Amino acid sequence: MAVESRVTQEEIKKEPEKPIDREKTCPLLLRVFTTNNGRHHRMDEFSRGNVPSSELQIYTWMDATLKELTSLVKEVYPEARKKGTHFNFAIVFMDLKRPGYRVKEIGSTMSGRKGTDDSMTLQSQKFQIGDYLDIAITPPNRAPPSSARMRPY
Repeated sequence: MAVESRVTQEEIKKEPEKPIDREKTCPLLLRVFTTNNGRHHRMDEFSRGNVPSSELQIYTWMDATLKELTSLVKEVYPEARKKGTHFNFAIVFMDLKRPGYRVKEIGSTMSGRKGTDDSMTLQSQKFQIGDYLDIAITPPNRAPPSSARMRPY
């Protein structure tokens, strides 16, 4: 009798996240940069000690979900509260192999709709303290640009 495993590759790769006690763990400063044109910032906007001007500073924990971060952004930008607004998340990090920053898309959420990336955490995406979060916001009824998936830099 053959037994077949129903464990997917996705389940194998996931390391169990240790729960963070938010009462006892100090939050980290998350530097978030947003655009409202559906495109991520260009990497040259992060060069030579500069950062884009659209900075939000959020105190949060490594177990913060993309949905939780979406709701914090919506508190600051009322226009992003409209149902159907799309939020595309990317981590911007210093490349240790060559000078400059790199970007890694990690997921997306949408106002007023449940999605598969909603419960994704910073920790699960290998976010490190000191990295930036770049969020490309696309208003409803406007498809995210095809290049929002990732433009080469």
